[in-house]
Amino acid sequence: MPPLIAVCVWMILVTWLLVRDPAKDGKFSISLWIPIVWMVIVGSRLPSQWLNIGSSSMAQSMEEGNTTDASIYVLLMLSAIAVLVSRSFRWDRFCSNNFPLILFLAFALLSVSWSDFPVVTLKRWIRDIGTYLVILVVLTDSNPKEAIRLTLRRFLYILIPLSVVIIKYIPTLGIQYNSWTGAPEYMGVTTSKNMLGVLCLVSGIFFMWDIATRWSLRRQKKTKRILAVNVVMMMMTVWLLHMCGSSTSQLCMVLGWIIIFAFRSKMARRRPIVLKVVIPCAVSLYLIVAFGFGFDINAFVAQSIGKDPTLTGRTVIWNAVMSTKTNEILGTGYESFWLGPRLQQVWQLTGPGINEAHNGYLEVYLNLGIVGVLLIINFLIGSYGAICRRLNTDLSLGSLGMAFWAILPFYNVTESAFRGQLIFVTFLFMALVVPEKLKVMGTHSHVEDVRRIQKTERDALIVN
Repeated sequence: MPPLIAVCVWMILVTWLLVRDPAKDGKFSISLWIPIVWMVIVGSRLPSQWLNIGSSSMAQSMEEGNTTDASIYVLLMLSAIAVLVSRSFRWDRFCSNNFPLILFLAFALLSVSWSDFPVVTLKRWIRDIGTYLVILVVLTDSNPKEAIRLTLRRFLYILIPLSVVIIKYIPTLGIQYNSWTGAPEYMGVTTSKNMLGVLCLVSGIFFMWDIATRWSLRRQKKTKRILAVNVVMMMMTVWLLHMCGSSTSQLCMVLGWIIIFAFRSKMARRRPIVLKVVIPCAVSLYLIVAFGFGFDINAFVAQSIGKDPTLTGRTVIWNAVMSTKTNEILGTGYESFWLGPRLQQVWQLTGPGINEAHNGYLEVYLNLGIVGVLLIINFLIGSYGAICRRLNTDLSLGSLGMAFWAILPFYNVTESAFRGQLIFVTFLFMALVVPEKLKVMGTHSHVEDVRRIQKTERDALIVN
């Protein structure tokens, strides 16, 4: 099929899905396009990369940024602020409900004072604040659960089929070749095979969760259409994940599926406290073994599944970045490690092109030191409490949040996901706590409708 025809088929398919989406339940708020566009950018490539404009030097572009990208980010952020103002959003209550996150962000802002590149650090901090603004647009919707569902579903409708089209029919955009071995690396709409793995990870967990939560109503005509779309999206996701070969994403997807189905089991309904205790204990034990006792559990796991025990050269990168001797307590400043002489020093040891530590905890340490690592761990602990409270009121959405919470610590052992990557952005939908009175807005009848839907879901779980 010629590339132009393939793109036209994709456009027709996406348009049909967006207009005739069988999963759409009720009125779709136009404001949800703000987070959808934001996530399309986070989950694929920057606008300047799609348009092929900007600096030809990677080091220069990392330091200077791009005017086109900045303009689009500012427009989306201002739009999100306008929506929140129109909804009379209570910032004071939000800050008090999310104090661990506010503490981390405040320390990141303070790091501008000791950064070697204070202007760049401040710009990146402001850009990342936009992530929280657009997520709040979703969480302050009149029906936040449905808004989360539609936002994730629609951005995946756009990117997953487009990745298939680009890999199969426009390989110059969707496939790159390893500079050392010449082996093809499939990246689809993203900029690397690992990023495509993240996109597939989010897609695979979301659609499996959506299938599981709707399965009890599978005999209904509307649900059959939704499940059919979900299965097709799952098939494309699994194919893409197989093509990109991201072992971390594959293992995390299986882990996410196990947690989702575990929370739908009879044991979880009778004694949910068991899973609430087992999951954080298992995560903590893994991190303690991996970092506390010098046992290279990651290399052991890699060897057991037939992968490179050096984790595809990650150990070389870790040794290289640690040799730069940054400030152990405070780091180099928020998102400023990969700039200037430090970048050149790492490239001399690893080769050009490396722009992340491939370990989320190490990435935070390099930028914000030990204090930053402790603050991000504190945020993970606080978000676990928020997700547990959500499990008590909404088991289905709580199980999705628990799946992303559990895989995030594992994923960050071999990848950097605390720096605004797609999996972290998706996790924030379940981790942020919005003032209670803003969660359900509207008339008394709407409140009753929401309660009725939640009761139906609980009854369906009991029947199964």
